[in-house]
This record gives sequence, C-alpha cells and structure tokens, in this order.
Amino acid sequence: RDFNERCAQCSEVNWGLTDGGRFYCRSCHNVTERTREVVNTDFITNTRIQTISKGLRKQEKTDGGCEWYVCEGFQLVLKKQAEALEALGVCPQMKDEILCNFWRRYLQKSKQAYCKRPAGETVKALSVCDSSTDVDSEPERPSLLHFLSLSESDGDLQTDCSFVSSTSKVSESTSVCSGSVDGSLYLMKNQKEKLRMTMPMTLSFCYMALLWLREPMTLSDLLRFVVEGHIPYLNVFQHFPEQMKLCGLDLKIFCVESWPVYEEVYTKMLELAAFLDLPRFPDITDSCFLHPDMLCMKYLMEANLPDELHNWTCRVVKKIRIGEADFLTLVPGNKSTRKVKYDVLAAAVIVVVLKLLFLLDDHYEWLLSDFAEERNKNNKEDGPYFEFKKWYKVIKCSLDVEQKKMDEERAKYLWRCEKPLFYSAEKKSKVLKRRQMVVNLQNQFGKLSGSVLPAEKPNPSSFQLSWSEENADESCFHGHSLKGILQEKCGVLTAVNPDYWLCTVKLCNEKLCGHPAHYKEVDFPQSYHFVLRLFSFLLRIQPSYIHDEVCLIEHKLFNKKLCKKPKFNPGLRK
Repeated sequence: RDFNERCAQCSEVNWGLTDGGRFYCRSCHNVTERTREVVNTDFITNTRIQTISKGLRKQEKTDGGCEWYVCEGFQLVLKKQAEALEALGVCPQMKDEILCNFWRRYLQKSKQAYCKRPAGETVKALSVCDSSTDVDSEPERPSLLHFLSLSESDGDLQTDCSFVSSTSKVSESTSVCSGSVDGSLYLMKNQKEKLRMTMPMTLSFCYMALLWLREPMTLSDLLRFVVEGHIPYLNVFQHFPEQMKLCGLDLKIFCVESWPVYEEVYTKMLELAAFLDLPRFPDITDSCFLHPDMLCMKYLMEANLPDELHNWTCRVVKKIRIGEADFLTLVPGNKSTRKVKYDVLAAAVIVVVLKLLFLLDDHYEWLLSDFAEERNKNNKEDGPYFEFKKWYKVIKCSLDVEQKKMDEERAKYLWRCEKPLFYSAEKKSKVLKRRQMVVNLQNQFGKLSGSVLPAEKPNPSSFQLSWSEENADESCFHGHSLKGILQEKCGVLTAVNPDYWLCTVKLCNEKLCGHPAHYKEVDFPQSYHFVLRLFSFLLRIQPSYIHDEVCLIEHKLFNKKLCKKPKFNPGLRK
C-alpha cells in the first residue's frame, strides 16, 4: 500500500508482492527491481497472504537445459500453429484472444493452472499450480501463457505458476526417462475424468478457434495444410528452444508418426467444447463461408461441374432445412442437436443433386451424355450441353494424376526430423555422431547420383484442382448448360428423370454401428463410387463418410414417401 508509483508499462497503480519481495503489477504482470523492506509482523494476526509464489526452479541442469512441463510444450505447439494460421490469412485476434482463452480455460478445467491445488495432495505431474495462492486471486495471477503472447520471446521459459520446491525431487526421479519434469507421470496418469492433451488435440483447439471466428477454412482444409507442411504438426518439437531438452517419454507425447485423421480431430473438438463448458458458438448464417450454399459453390467449381447445379443444391438445402442457423451452429454439450461437418455436408448435397439429375446408375447418365454429345455436334451456336461422359474422362485423368502424386509424396516422406532425438543423456553423443554420419553419406550419394534437390513446397491454396474457361482443350465445364436434362412444369424446372434410387432404405443406429449406413464399393454403381472418390480426394477423407451424409440427406428429402403408410382396405376386415 505504501508503494504508489505508476507502472512503467501500463501506468496503473495496482501492485503485488512476489516471494522474493519484489513488486509486480497485477494489471500487466510487469516485475520491477524495487523491493520492499521486511518489517517485523509477529504481532499481526489473521492476515491474508496476497503474494504469488513463483516456486523454486532449476534454471540450469547439468546438460545446459532447464526444467519444463508438458503443458509448456503444448503451449509452444499451439503458438507455432496459431502463427502459421495468421500467416495464411486468419484473423489476427485468433491467437491472443480466442485460442489463448480456450487454452487458459482448459488448463483451469484440467487443474493444471489457474486453480487451487487440493490440500494434502502430493506433488502431481498435471497440477502445476501453487497451493499458497487463494482462488480469489486467480484473475490477478501472472499468466502461464506467455508463450502464446505476442509480446514475449521464445527464450523465456519462466513459468509463474509452477511446482514448489518439492518438484526438484520429482524432476530428479523423472529426468532419467524424460526431458520434461512430468513426462513419465503424464503418461502414467489415468485421465478418464478429464481430457489429456495430445498432438491431435492441438489441431482440435485450432479448428475450434477457427469455427468460433467463422473463418473461411474447413477442417479438411486445415488438415490438408498440415500435411502440406504449411502448419507445424509433424516434428514440431524441432522449434522448441534449446533449453527445453526433449528425450525419453517426451517423444511419445510430441513425436507424431502418422497423418492427422479427420474423425479423430473432429470428435476431440466436440469433446473439448463440452469439457470447457463453452456457450453457443456464433451463428452460421447464409453469409458465412461455412454455410452449405457457399461451400457447394466452392466444391462445384473445384469439381469442374456446371454453374447451374448451384441452383439445385440451394433448392435441396432449403427443402430439407439444413441451411438454418439453429441446425448449423454448434451448441457444445447439447446431445439433442446434430453436430455438422460443414465440408462433408456440402459434398453430400452435391452428390444427391447429381443423383437427382443423372441417376448415377451406370446406365441413365450415359444415355443423357450421348444425347448431349449429338446435340452439341449439330448445334454449335448456343452454349454446349453438359456431357457427363466427357466430364468423367477429364476428371478421371486429372484425379489419377493428383492421387498418384499425393501417394508418392506420402511414401517418400521422411518421418525422422532434422533435429536428432535421443532417449537418454548417455546416448546423446552416439546419436549425434550417427546422425552426422548419415547426413554426410546422403550428401555424398546425392552428388554421385546427381539427384535433384527437392522442390519448394507450393504456396497454400483453397483449391486443389483449378479449371479455366480459357483452356483450348475445352476441359472446363462451368459454363455448360443443363437444358438437355431439365424440363419445365408449371413454371418450375424439374428433372427429366422421374426415378431415384436410395443408398439405403433404413438407417442404422449410429450408437451401435458407428455409422448411419454401410458402404461397400461392390454394392453400388461405379458412377456413384467415382463421384464419392472425387470428393473424398478433395476432402481427404474416406468415401464412407460422404456416403453416410448422403444417406441422411436422402432420408430427409424423401421422408414423407419413406414413412407413407399403406392405405387401409376395409374389405379385408372380417
């Protein structure tokens, strides 16, 4: 109370005391060099401690590193991923306002920080809070998330909310098999009651922040940018500071040797949103990029389909009411509302429209294509009619090339990172020597074989397949007409085809089977499978996930006919 000077950074007068006797600003957490003289307070009773304990921390180990915790490693990963997303054009407030608050809430809910440590408990690897701090002082505590802040440097590894002096004993016992203080205990701990942080969950955090901001990036785009190397995920621990020694069990936590899976990242995102008790997300309206009408337009362009199909996708979206904000908006923890995969939903709508117009039964679409081809030969004045057969050949050729290219890149991917890893301090010298030998041999063989240096990774793009109407080979179908397959009835355009086949008559119980329908390629026409394969490549998911969504849309679209009861014949009664 006697220290009334203004803070040099924020000009506020709101001071607290650290255990070292220094003044720190409760508003901006700036620590000054000014200390308070200790006076005799033996006669004071029932006083409340208002200081923040920074704990005792070994800054330098024998190998030159410092003590760090698993949660700090994930903080660095989230920071690198958020910075990469900002570089891709995501809103700047995602990192410091949205993602940072989500991460703080997770640390508090999982009792890793911003919480009161349970009394009488021994030191836990997942409890990095000091017990001397009162719960009421949580908003005034220095942030654990200085790694996520733009104003801090990567080299500062001080954590203001860490273990007390007894952690030195834990670190001595765990440093043998782990570089982090709590690496071994982190894997041993039973985390059924709370979500334990993993590398795929970092992508769940990022997607949750993107969804909150309604950014024009779907989950499939996010995972594709990860695979292409635009967002740090594989071998991201290479960016850890030198003070953070990574070895032993830390590698099981941060070392990833598989591509991120769409369903796993999406499911963890839903669990995270419910675990954090987040409110209803901002509404997904028809002006948002994630709305089915907007995404259908994007995927129609990428699939090289006629622009006129967009009118039909909008009609289907409106008919089954999947474009309403209440259906599209995420409400965490609400089990009665269906969780929407926006990219999969849009792709499934396009598949349903193609079935409505072309049937996709390996027969009718080819008849329509022959008719359109004959008409285009005889009449070249008007715009060309859409030929399904020609579109199929163009897309198949391009799809096969891109699929082969992607498979080769994945097969050639080197899972080992450039930064050498070692499981113990004793093997460090051997690992470094072996790594240097491997690099030298690779360079020598590369010179002898005359191998070409790997090309630079392409710039990120929302489109994987691009088509231009200016191409001389007439491979772009955006401006082609659907007149050959449409007819006008009562002033409304309808399909000439009156038939439709359902993928499944009865949906399965998702709780029991895991899927609303089952998909086997041999049970369905090849045209239908080809369309599923095209969109599964664009979204980088299994065709069965799109098939499931197609079945759900069909049952909404034809619900009245499916639930129609047979008429009662009174003559049958006795």
